[in-house]
Amino acid sequence: MSKKWILILGLLWSYLGHSQAKQPLSYYLPEITYDAKIPTPEAFLGYQIGEWHISHDQQLAYMRKLAELSPRFKLTEYARTYEGRPLVYIAITSERNHQNLADLKAKHLMVSNPAQADKADLKNTPLVIYQGFSIHGNEPSGGNAAPLVAYYLAAGQGPEIEKLLNDVIIVFDPAFNPDGFQRFSGWANQHRNRHLTGDPQDREYNEAWPGGRFNHYWFDLNRDWLSGAHPESRGRAKIFHEWMPNILTDHHEMGTNSSFFFMPGVSTRVNPITPKQNQELTIKIGQYHVKYLDEIGSLYYSQEGYDDFYYGKGSTFPDAQGCIGILFEQASSRGHLQESANGLLTFAFTIRNQVRTALSTQKAAVDLKQELLEHQKTFFQSGIQEAKNDARLGYVFGDAFDHARLDRLVEILLRQDIEVYNLGSKVTVDGKTFEPNHAFLVPLEQKQNRLIRGIFETTTTFEDSIFYDISSWALPLAFDLPYAALTKKGADGKILGAKVEGSKPERAAITPPALSNYAYILEWEDYYAPRALQFLQSKGLRTKVGMSGITLQGKKYAAGTIMIPVQNQSATPTEIHQWVAEIVREFNVRIDGVGTGYTTEGIDLGSNNFQTLRQPKVMLVIGEGTSPNTAGEAWHLLDTRFDMVISKVEADDIARSNLSRYNVIVLGDGTFQTINVAGVSKLKDWVSAGGTIIGIQRAVNWLKSQGIGYVAMKEAKTNDATPLRRPYGEIADDLGAQEIPGTIFEAELDLSHPLAFGYKRSKISVFRDGEVFMEKSKNPYASPLVYTANPLQAGYLNRKYTDLVKNSAGIVVSGTGAGRVIYMADNPNFRAHWYGTNRLFLNALFFGNLISGSAIETEKKE
Repeated sequence: MSKKWILILGLLWSYLGHSQAKQPLSYYLPEITYDAKIPTPEAFLGYQIGEWHISHDQQLAYMRKLAELSPRFKLTEYARTYEGRPLVYIAITSERNHQNLADLKAKHLMVSNPAQADKADLKNTPLVIYQGFSIHGNEPSGGNAAPLVAYYLAAGQGPEIEKLLNDVIIVFDPAFNPDGFQRFSGWANQHRNRHLTGDPQDREYNEAWPGGRFNHYWFDLNRDWLSGAHPESRGRAKIFHEWMPNILTDHHEMGTNSSFFFMPGVSTRVNPITPKQNQELTIKIGQYHVKYLDEIGSLYYSQEGYDDFYYGKGSTFPDAQGCIGILFEQASSRGHLQESANGLLTFAFTIRNQVRTALSTQKAAVDLKQELLEHQKTFFQSGIQEAKNDARLGYVFGDAFDHARLDRLVEILLRQDIEVYNLGSKVTVDGKTFEPNHAFLVPLEQKQNRLIRGIFETTTTFEDSIFYDISSWALPLAFDLPYAALTKKGADGKILGAKVEGSKPERAAITPPALSNYAYILEWEDYYAPRALQFLQSKGLRTKVGMSGITLQGKKYAAGTIMIPVQNQSATPTEIHQWVAEIVREFNVRIDGVGTGYTTEGIDLGSNNFQTLRQPKVMLVIGEGTSPNTAGEAWHLLDTRFDMVISKVEADDIARSNLSRYNVIVLGDGTFQTINVAGVSKLKDWVSAGGTIIGIQRAVNWLKSQGIGYVAMKEAKTNDATPLRRPYGEIADDLGAQEIPGTIFEAELDLSHPLAFGYKRSKISVFRDGEVFMEKSKNPYASPLVYTANPLQAGYLNRKYTDLVKNSAGIVVSGTGAGRVIYMADNPNFRAHWYGTNRLFLNALFFGNLISGSAIETEKKE
C-alpha cells in the first residue's frame, strides 16, 4: 500500500473516531432475528444510542413504548424522585409466564422463606435477576445501555432468548437515579461538538458543581440502599423484597484511564457475615463476563480495587439477603469521546461493554439457575439454624424520651423486611434498662438474620484495613439509642410483645393543650421539636428558651425548654392556640399550656434566663471547593424534615452577596479556595456584627487559616526514628490503611451547654470519616463535646490516630466580636441517617448566638 493511501486511511479513521459516526445495532447486540413490530432505539429516538446522551424522559418514553408493544413487558412505576420523575421497573419474561406471573412470583418467594423452602420445586421455579443502571447520574453508559438491552429482550427471537424468558424473570430498572441522569445528559449534550474532541480539558468533560452523580439533594444514592433516606431507595427496597432476586447487577463507571471491572472484589474485604458460597458463585458468574468481553476484545479486571463489605452499597446489599450482588465499573468517557491510557475512549464503546455484561449475566442466570436457587434456599435456612445455635435471642433498643428517633429506626428495619416486636416486659441488659412502650425487640431467629447482624453488630478488628466505603454503620448508634444483645438466658417468656405491623409503630396521638392566656411550653427532647419551633417563628411569634431546668405546675422541664408567651404577641390568643394545636396534631410533639409563670423549682418564666430566640436565617455555602455531600445533607435536613427556608450561595459569590439577610452561615466540608480575600473580609465583618458561623470537618481548617475565630488543632507526635523498609508494591494498601474510613466513636456531652439542649445522656456516638482533630479549648466551657479516653466503638482505626482521637474536642465554640464560630470536627448530618447528632447542628442554628461570651475559645496573645 502506498504512503498516500496510508495517509488517506489514517485521516479517514481519525475523522470517523472524532465525529463518532453512529454504530450499527450489531455493534451492540447479537446478530439474531428481531421482531419488526418492536422499534429499535434508533427508530424511536431518531439517533443511534451513543451518538447523544439519552435523557431520562426519552429513556422512559422508550420503555413505555416497549411495554405497550411487547407481551413480554409489564411496566410498573414504583416511586417518584424529588423532582417528580417516575422510577419504573419492567418485569420481563415470556408471554406464557406473564399469564401466570403472580403464581410464579409466589413459587419463587417460597425459596427464600425458610419455613417453606423445602417444599419449593426448584426445577420449575423461575430465577429472578434485578438489573439496574446508572445510580450515579454522570456514569451514563449503564443508562444508555438499558434501551439496547430492553430492545434485545422485547424483540429478540430464537431458542436462546426463549429459554432465558421461560426460565427467568428479569426485574429491569433502567435508571436508578433519574434526576442525576437527566442533569448529566443535559450537560454532555449541550457541550457536545459536531466534531468531537477527546481533550480531557474540554468543558464537556468537566461538569459544573455539583455534577450529575447525585440526586436532587446531592446524595450518593448508592450508599442509601440500607437506610433508605430517599424515595428512590425506599422504592428500590420495596421492589427488592417483593421479588427477592437471585442476582442483582449494578452498572457503574470509573476513571477514564481504567478498563472494565466486574465482581468479585478483593477477597479479604468481604463482610464476614456473608457466606463463602456467595463469592464462589460470583466467581462463576464472572467467567461469563470473561467470555463475553473476550469476544469483543475488551480489557477488564476483577478481584482487586473494590470490596463487598458495606451492606448499604448496591452491590453488597444483596449479599446479606441470599442474592449475588455484582458491581460493574466501566472506564468513563464522561461525555462522547476522551483520550485515555487505552486509546481514544468513545461513548459507544463504554455502552457496548455494559450491554455485553448485562447479556452475560442473563446467560449465567440460565446456566446456573439451579445453583443460584439452591444458594438462596440454603442461605436463609442456614441463617435460621445459626440463630437457633446463637446464645443471643436478639437485640433490644429503646428511648423513653424521644419516640420520633426510635420510630424512624423501626421504620428502616420494617422496610428491610425485618420483624420487629414491641418489648413485652421490662429488662435490664449491660446496665441499660428497657421498658415496654419505649422499646422494641428484634429476634435473630428470623429470615433476615444476617442483615440484622449487619445492622446491629459492632467490630473493631478486621482481616483487612482497606475499605472502599465506611467500616461501621451500627444503626442504633447512629440514632443515639441505647441497645443491647439480649441473651436467651436473660429473657423471660413475656419479653416478646406484639409484632409491629404495617410500615411504622402505632403511637397514640398526643392531645393538644387547652387554650392558655399565659404561655405554652414545648419540650426540646423530641426530634421534631425544632420543626415545631420554626413553624411558630414563621408565624411571627416571639419564642424564648430556658437556659436551665424548671419545675412548673408539678412537671419538670429540662434546660432547652421552649416557652411561647401568649401576651404581647402579634397574634391573638385564639390564633396562637390554633397554631399550637396544629403543630401537636401534625408533628405529634408535646406542648403544654400553663396558666402561671411561677415555678416551684428553677427560674420563673419571666426570668432573663428565658432568653429570646431569633429565627434562623440560614445561608449554606455551596459550589466549587465545597463537598456536595455535606452541603446536600444540611440542605435536605432543613428543607425536608424541619421545613426551614434556607439560601444556597456559591462560595465565589460571597464577596458580592448581601450577608445581612442571614444570621447563620453554614460551611460544610471543603477547601473553599474560591472564597477570595474580599469574601473572607466580609465574613469576618459579618461574624463580628453578631452572626453565627458553623464550620464542619475541613471547614474548621479553612476558618482557622483565615483567622475567623480561633481553634487549636491537635497534631500527631513526630517520630524521629528511621522508618522501616516496606515493599514498593504495598504503597497503595499502606496509604489506604492510614485513612479513617467511616468509624464510630464515643464522646462526652456537657448537657448544660446550649448545643446539648434536648439530650438526656451525656455519652453520644459520633461518626467520623475525616482527619480533623481539635484540641480541647483552654476555656473550660468552650468544648461542649469531647471524645472519651477510649472512644472507639465500632469500625477501623489506624493506630497512628489513637492518641489524636482520644480526649480531642468534637466541638469547639469560638467567637469574634458579637458573633460566634462553632467548629464541628465531624459531620452531624451524615447521609441523612445519623439522627443522633442532628440535634447538635440544629441547636447551633437556634441557640448558637446565645452562647455566653465567657464560654468561647479565644486566641491567647503571648
